[in-house]
Amino acid sequence: MSKPWPDLFVVTQFLEPSLREEILAEMKAASGSAALVYGSTSSGTVDESARRTFRVKPPDETVALVIQKLLGFKAAIEKHFGVALKECEEPQFLRYREGDFFVAHQDGNTGMLRLETEQRLISLVVFLSRESEAPEPDAHCGGSLVLSNFTERYRVPAEPGMLVAFRSETTHEVTPVTNGERYSIACWFR
Repeated sequence: MSKPWPDLFVVTQFLEPSLREEILAEMKAASGSAALVYGSTSSGTVDESARRTFRVKPPDETVALVIQKLLGFKAAIEKHFGVALKECEEPQFLRYREGDFFVAHQDGNTGMLRLETEQRLISLVVFLSRESEAPEPDAHCGGSLVLSNFTERYRVPAEPGMLVAFRSETTHEVTPVTNGERYSIACWFR
């Protein structure tokens, strides 16, 4: 029997509130640069017609901690999706400002490209900030993670500290942020 669409692995409290707040504060203070898009080149390019967001660089200790926590769920993710995973890529710590977005895309495992990113099997997103329908302090409007297939669209009900994982060939997007700033961590298992 096949699983209903979308097939998601969810951990609602992947980051406990105090750790999430600490990472959020580090991200707000960190420097960074425009996030890259991978496709025709293995090194990636800045393409603001496809992806407009800022990749920030928190302390190395924070990156290592997030990787350690992700690896702690590796076996459960393998079991859920029925795949063998080898490694975890370095997470991307992302800040989406008003107007920022990422168009519908897949992260890998489609057979369409011959790049290192094609080896991605599972995509993961950790939500750090709160999404709201109306402008509120410490929240953002828009910036929804939306999964789609040929007939359906599914908006992931993001909660701060929540991890969601899905197959990397799943088409997904981040809708434009209309108010505030959206903070998240994106990562991939190969």
